[in-house]
Amino acid sequence: MNKIIRIGTRDSELALWQANAVKNALEKLGHQTELIPVKSQGDLVLDKPLYEFGITGIFTKTLDVAMLTDAIDIAVHSMKDVPTALPKGIVEGAVLKRAHTQDILIHKGTDFLNEEGIVATGSLRRQAQWLHKYPNHEIVDLRGNVNTRLQKLEDSDWNGAIFAAAGLERINIKPESYIDLKWMIPAPAQGAMLVVAKEEDDFCLKALAALNHEPSEICVHMEREFLRVLEGGCTAPIGALATIEGDNIHFKGALFSLDGQQRIGVEKTIPVSEHKGFGRTCAEEILQAGGAELMKQIKQQVNNTKG
Repeated sequence: MNKIIRIGTRDSELALWQANAVKNALEKLGHQTELIPVKSQGDLVLDKPLYEFGITGIFTKTLDVAMLTDAIDIAVHSMKDVPTALPKGIVEGAVLKRAHTQDILIHKGTDFLNEEGIVATGSLRRQAQWLHKYPNHEIVDLRGNVNTRLQKLEDSDWNGAIFAAAGLERINIKPESYIDLKWMIPAPAQGAMLVVAKEEDDFCLKALAALNHEPSEICVHMEREFLRVLEGGCTAPIGALATIEGDNIHFKGALFSLDGQQRIGVEKTIPVSEHKGFGRTCAEEILQAGGAELMKQIKQQVNNTKG
């Protein structure tokens, strides 16, 4: 029996763009679909840094609840926002072909880079890597969807703000005044879109399987495994990027202290055929090289900030 696939999404411009991309792909395959926008707590509460919520999946929880209460059939997410452990009863349906993975700096002139400056980001990962490279700069918190953050930058006296290139490119609002941050390791799964469905929903899972892009899936799973093993449920400055080049997969990942002064990294290339479990291997190498102690410090600092 054919049915209308109800697609749950956040209601920001970027989230709707992503949901429409999935809607169009499913309709090309002959499926009927309906978009159901839902506001998330992460979108509504803009005056607190993300880590203060104390729960994972701040941007995905509302859609998880909608799916488990049968208000929607599938949900479309920026994969980097999705907790590494999905809620019971919800499974991955498809990883779409990945877009640009890089972070960029939107700026009002680059003279400040070698002096003192103010750069905005709500990400501990971006903050730590920026301070690692520019220890004299000040970091200010920046929250909201991409449109809101661009407007806040424009209205401020900040020198710049850090964004994921993919989001700005998808909705065609990337300003001309930007720098590619090729040295910054992106968030695990940055630039990838994930569609989830209920575990027992064979109809939707079969429909989504046709949208899955296996090379992207292999890379993001490696990055997320690295994150899961290192993080242990705590928000921390962790970057990871896997890229397939021919028959090999190249992986780089790093854990930073919150102030950016400490960096413990790993960079390796292996055959794609050996990718399973490799994210864990790289994470364990970092934990043994001082990462376990650094994670303890980060957890303590984050908990102190919450208090």
